[in-house]
Amino acid sequence: MADLDRFDAPPLPMPMRQVPLALGPAPVWRLDNFLPGSNAQWPQLCEALTTPSAAAPLYLWGPAGCGKSHLLRAAAGLVQAEGDKVAAFDLGTGLPWEFDETVRLLLLDDCDRYDAARQQAAFSLFVQASACGIPVIAAGRLPPVDLPLRDDLRTRLGWGLVYQIDPPTEAQVRALLRREGDRRGVLLGDEVLDYLLRRSARDMGHLMRLLDRLDHQALVAQRAITLPLVRQVLSDDETT
Repeated sequence: MADLDRFDAPPLPMPMRQVPLALGPAPVWRLDNFLPGSNAQWPQLCEALTTPSAAAPLYLWGPAGCGKSHLLRAAAGLVQAEGDKVAAFDLGTGLPWEFDETVRLLLLDDCDRYDAARQQAAFSLFVQASACGIPVIAAGRLPPVDLPLRDDLRTRLGWGLVYQIDPPTEAQVRALLRREGDRRGVLLGDEVLDYLLRRSARDMGHLMRLLDRLDHQALVAQRAITLPLVRQVLSDDETT
């Protein structure tokens, strides 16, 4: 048997792993692709989001994943489509929160989880927006009366229009996942959808992030989104 160490042949090149670029379509947050659940007041809520009023702030509440942030982004998109600016603040926005009188809409998300400093900042923004005639749309997981906030901020969040956002039904979630898969150019079969809906709550934020990971992993592996791939991704999540 030949001694391979005696040969001076150059080493074979290592195979290159293909890493897909982030070229997929960006998420689209619109009112017409929102899942309203069983909310009978959806038409009125649509109107309030489309034409927000400085005289009556709008507050949305419901459990995590019901779509509150989707609606805030959709309202922002309508304003920005007219060439106007939007100021948006949430739990991840670093302090200080500075007021901009040139914006046409102020958004406050994650209101139920503000610490003392963010409560002060949100109240200040609210007061300045009201003085300048700028509409305010806010959201949180709890109704205004139950918000663990300072009284003056809690009162302002609840003095206008208040809507409860119901989680989407299973049929609506299934339809949206199919539509999102079609938009990305990937097929989500019944077996995959059944497994996802059994293993995950109807939390659209979580499901969209999971679909992002599945789409990315399918591109890396150059394979379709199959049940074994879904199991692999979910298993990786559980071990990290």
